[in-house]
Amino acid sequence: MNKIIGKPLDRVDGRLKVTGEAPYTADVPIENLTYGVIFQSAIASGKIIQIDTSAAAVAPGVVDIVTYQQTPSLIKIPFFGPQEPQSTEKDHNIYYDGQHLGVVIAQTLEQAETAASRIKIIYEEAIPIVTMARTEIFEPESIFLGMMPGKITRGDVESGKVQAEVLVEQIYTTPIEHHNPLEPSATIAMWSGDNLTLYETTQGVSATQNRIASILNIPEENVRVISKYLGGGFGCKALLRSHTILAAIAARQVKRPVKVVLTRSQMYTACGHRSQTQQQLTLGATKEGKLTVIEQIGTSLTSIFDDFAEPVGAATTMMYACPNLEIKYRLGRINAGTPTFMRGPGEAPGMFALESAMDELAYTLNIDPIELRLRNHADIDPHKGLPWSSKSLKECYQKGAEIFGWPQRNPVPRSMGDRHFLIGWGMASATFPTNARTASVKVEIFATGEVKVQSGTQDIGTGTYTVMMQVAAEVLGLPVQFELGDTNLPKAPITGNSMTVASVSPAVHKAAIAARDKIIKMAIADANSLLYGLQAEDITVESGQIFSKQDPSKRDSYTDILRRHGLESLEVTEESSLNPESQQYAKHSFGAIFVEVAVDELLGEIKVRRCVGVYGAGRILNFKTARSQVIGGITWGIGMALMEKTVMDANQGRIVGANLSDYLIPVHADIPNMEVQFIEEYDPYVNALGTKSLGELPIVGVAAAISNAVYHATGKRIRDLPITPDKLL
Repeated sequence: MNKIIGKPLDRVDGRLKVTGEAPYTADVPIENLTYGVIFQSAIASGKIIQIDTSAAAVAPGVVDIVTYQQTPSLIKIPFFGPQEPQSTEKDHNIYYDGQHLGVVIAQTLEQAETAASRIKIIYEEAIPIVTMARTEIFEPESIFLGMMPGKITRGDVESGKVQAEVLVEQIYTTPIEHHNPLEPSATIAMWSGDNLTLYETTQGVSATQNRIASILNIPEENVRVISKYLGGGFGCKALLRSHTILAAIAARQVKRPVKVVLTRSQMYTACGHRSQTQQQLTLGATKEGKLTVIEQIGTSLTSIFDDFAEPVGAATTMMYACPNLEIKYRLGRINAGTPTFMRGPGEAPGMFALESAMDELAYTLNIDPIELRLRNHADIDPHKGLPWSSKSLKECYQKGAEIFGWPQRNPVPRSMGDRHFLIGWGMASATFPTNARTASVKVEIFATGEVKVQSGTQDIGTGTYTVMMQVAAEVLGLPVQFELGDTNLPKAPITGNSMTVASVSPAVHKAAIAARDKIIKMAIADANSLLYGLQAEDITVESGQIFSKQDPSKRDSYTDILRRHGLESLEVTEESSLNPESQQYAKHSFGAIFVEVAVDELLGEIKVRRCVGVYGAGRILNFKTARSQVIGGITWGIGMALMEKTVMDANQGRIVGANLSDYLIPVHADIPNMEVQFIEEYDPYVNALGTKSLGELPIVGVAAAISNAVYHATGKRIRDLPITPDKLL
């Protein structure tokens, strides 16, 4: 089992998933189960005058009905708190269409659905505010749940504009987008006395445990949250949602387990979305292409009751060496649910604008787009003034251009064609910060030869089961079973913000080393072992055997050592710690994306023909799962560029086509073969394994690369996503 870190091993959970044996939240068999169906507001703004549940209450199979009037006040919990408005018995306000008002509990799902349809609600309706044009725009002091300031500056922007010999000033927009995971959000809530168990679709079991305990005012240790498999999350399952709270309250009230599974349309109103954004971007440069100023004003829309701004300037602050910069955020309140994290939050829409503007600047200056980026390459983080912990962006440009054949590109728009297709080549940079938190891991080695490694992290479909197994198995030289997704296991952070590998794998590595070393110490102190009296540094492990490096005939086994000591198992728990030295470095992953598009000159249809992505993302633990992450991210980027858009009725405040048949996403026929490469990179400052972030990175820059390619093909610059045929004709 040694030397398997980095190997393209198949997913250990792959067979379970493709055969349908993996139990997702709604699949967990529970005895005496009841079914909950959420009922929602049918208007976007106004007040509730009356809720008549009498007809629903006498419907066949109905166990109980819980309305918002029977729930406790929803206390706002910072960071991962509920994203519904505060709800009290006196608050009858409707803030958006689809707002959760209660839950019907019945013996079967069909009975609950029928009863819910019989609930009559009388409203005092108001005219909703839905569009950016109708809302009052304000500048928040902080954004992104308080994690970032509302205004960021360095140098002097006006001075930078004066120094500029060329200015590019444009507005770029992105629409509302929805996550659409294949598995809808779901909860099974069950009580045993004062103890609550939640089977939950969550990207953070410990975070959910903490928040639900706070809301229900019960000790955290009384709550157990389980999430063994997740059918996609992408951010919409990162926060605690109101259906989970309602399920827990309902289960306590009816004294039976309650299952709540959101419908596909409810996923559009109850689990967040990527906000609509408008970005005013100004780039100033000398004729030689050196940036003198970057100014970005990012406006996004949030709910009536919450502040959540899309951090579109997050990458702008650090991407290029520019002495003068200003980022401003603006918010408008509308009658919609609160936006949330969506893969590449901030960077995905922000880099669409920045990398499109860089392409526009390259054309204005008649400089190759890669060369322009190289002339403004940030050798250190230009905002923090810190050196990079590692950075392979130049190598990404070089290798990507070589694979793609970039030197053969004729830069003149509309200069490349194939029959009635206009051919365009475009490229863009990608980046995402490397984040890490502390995590705990338990390793237990059994006298039977089995090894269990446990951590309360999550596998949201990215391969966590597999890569953590590889890390532990390489250290121990034994097959390993990795267990996760349960608050009864050692605590780990949320799976989001690209930090699971950087947080949990060092803890796995540390705990596995500690367990191995403990076994070795037992052996060299044991007179009955052939390793007796040797030095620990002279010992190695492989295939369940512990032996001397100098004399491999001197060997022992985990099983024999434990049995001689009368132990059924040996257990070690370790917590990863953040490297204090890492604070002296700026930590980001980087990449470069190259695409070729074919645009039908008569119909305006766009087809992505080729795609090359090259990334520097630290040490890769499994090439196959990493490549899969990249393919998924690029595919999503293609959807972002050409298809994805949530439409909201401007008069009713209602989402139009809240289903997968009307929300356009790429299918197999839309996606070309992709060439994915990684620059070999080891980052010693992030953690001992040298890993960095990868999950969010591949979506970043794709929309800009496609937009730039479309301009190269057609000579038309589209600054409003998605790029659809009507915008080209």
